[in-house]
Amino acid sequence: MADVARLAGVSAQTVSRVSTGHPGVIDSTRAQVLAAMKELGYRPNSAARALKRGEFRTIGVLLFTLATTGNSRTVEAIANHAAREGYAITIIPVAEPTQDGVLGAFTRLGELGVDGAIVILEVHLLDSTRITLPPGVQVVVVDSDAGDTYTVVDTDQADGARQAVRHLLALGHRTVHHVTGPESSFASERRADAWRSVLADAGITAPAPMIGDWSADSGYAAGLRLADDPTCTAVFASNDQMALGLLRAFRERGRDVPGEISVVGFDDIPEARNFIPPLTTVHQDFAEMGRRCVQTVLRQIRNEVTTPGTTLVPTRLVERSSTARPQSL
Repeated sequence: MADVARLAGVSAQTVSRVSTGHPGVIDSTRAQVLAAMKELGYRPNSAARALKRGEFRTIGVLLFTLATTGNSRTVEAIANHAAREGYAITIIPVAEPTQDGVLGAFTRLGELGVDGAIVILEVHLLDSTRITLPPGVQVVVVDSDAGDTYTVVDTDQADGARQAVRHLLALGHRTVHHVTGPESSFASERRADAWRSVLADAGITAPAPMIGDWSADSGYAAGLRLADDPTCTAVFASNDQMALGLLRAFRERGRDVPGEISVVGFDDIPEARNFIPPLTTVHQDFAEMGRRCVQTVLRQIRNEVTTPGTTLVPTRLVERSSTARPQSL
């Protein structure tokens, strides 16, 4: 900084003001300082400035995996909205879904220097029924049942599943089969509970669910079994990848979609409209999820009042060509 000041013919304080974007510098002086910075290859030390201000302009994101559509799309949305607010994100993988794993990730996060954290907790912990986070942390939790203790943001999983099942029943299908996600998943659990609830309200006993793992391969395996059931005319898959596997299995077994079997997915991934046939699915608004997560944690960072509770982001059914009235009607 002293070298820049000497070359520009200004004080070190003026160089500091230019490097921090302070408005009280005339344009000609600012240009002179910036030219000197460029000539000397000077870059302000953002870490030192962060320590001096007591803020890092960084949000930590803790999660177990980026492999699932929901997590990767949510992190992308968080990063985009954080950038619009002048913040960066730091991703910290949680080694295992345990209380110690979560606390260990928070320890690493504290060492890196962040202003707040967003925890994407999509699965039940192996060693605890409820998560406990370190006290005094500005934190928002995504996709969990911790709303009575922490501030939680989640997609309205249950309503999305209800829309899917009611759509199939309204078409005239006598029942709806279901391919679930992993049993450890909060989202899968909520979607399955809503599926059963809608069928029960209609006086229908739910068929035994097929347990998947979010992958197209698990949907394909379930589809091979369902294709051999002549009474199966409608299937709700807990995500679009498993629905893709269903479509392949039904095609290989000669079961026409939607002529013989209707299929509904969940997520509305960009590829869903290009499936054969284009997939009817539940749309998740990942961009809104990211915006609400960032805005909520920023309110905490700014010491604005926030309270424990769950905010649900609405879903909507997108009707395409994979659903139709059953042939018997």
